Amino acid sequence: MTAIVPLHTPFARSTNRSVRTRIPNRYGGTIVDVASKGPAHMLIAGLSGLLSPGRRSPSLLVLVLPGGTDNSHKPFSPWQPSALRMYPFTWSLRLRFGRSVRVHQVGYRVYGWNGDDNSPLLPARAALDEICRRHPGVPVVAIGHSMGGRVAAHLAADRRVIGVLGLAPWWQFADWRHIQPGARVVAVHGDADTRTLAKRTRKGIDELSALGIDAEFIPVPGGGHAMLDHIGLWQRSALDFVGERLSALRGA
Repeated sequence: MTAIVPLHTPFARSTNRSVRTRIPNRYGGTIVDVASKGPAHMLIAGLSGLLSPGRRSPSLLVLVLPGGTDNSHKPFSPWQPSALRMYPFTWSLRLRFGRSVRVHQVGYRVYGWNGDDNSPLLPARAALDEICRRHPGVPVVAIGHSMGGRVAAHLAADRRVIGVLGLAPWWQFADWRHIQPGARVVAVHGDADTRTLAKRTRKGIDELSALGIDAEFIPVPGGGHAMLDHIGLWQRSALDFVGERLSALRGA
């Protein structure tokens, strides 16, 4: 069972309309669907037809997974920096690929990973199940920043997930080993990141490649953790990754 409740993002005032969020009640996760009218219409949903009835089935689904922190039971908020950081990725993907791709940004129940609680995983898996229920048989790509990159690796144990893009991923505990062999994996990491380690990420990519998994590491010289530098490179990596997966599906 799911319920639809109103939720306002920092951008809702400019659209004069609430954001619709489907919340799997059992786990407290969210899938954020942005609808709009007014001056932000073209930027948010105008080209995507996100809520229009009778739209064609997408060829690819994308889950955008924000970061978090090690330990915190503070409720996850769409206003927090980790969520704000990912809205440009969500919207640029929607604008670039339109109806060919459905892009959903996930909200967790709480802000932290919280050790063995693995707090973001149940909401993220509920979100995966929900988008796959909406679009049966359509493959999924997971794009995650920091803790979201860790969540993406765990989701990719599921064969419905055919691609993982880790943006400065927090792969502290060899989380890449959860990724199933059929997935395409790209990790982008700045060498000036002091919160998550590019060397650790590269080690994970090397290990995946040695196992025959299609994996690639993209360094960002001087790049920090928050992705506030080299903005074009970070954004382009997401657009290129989704475009590549979409082309591969169409050529199959």
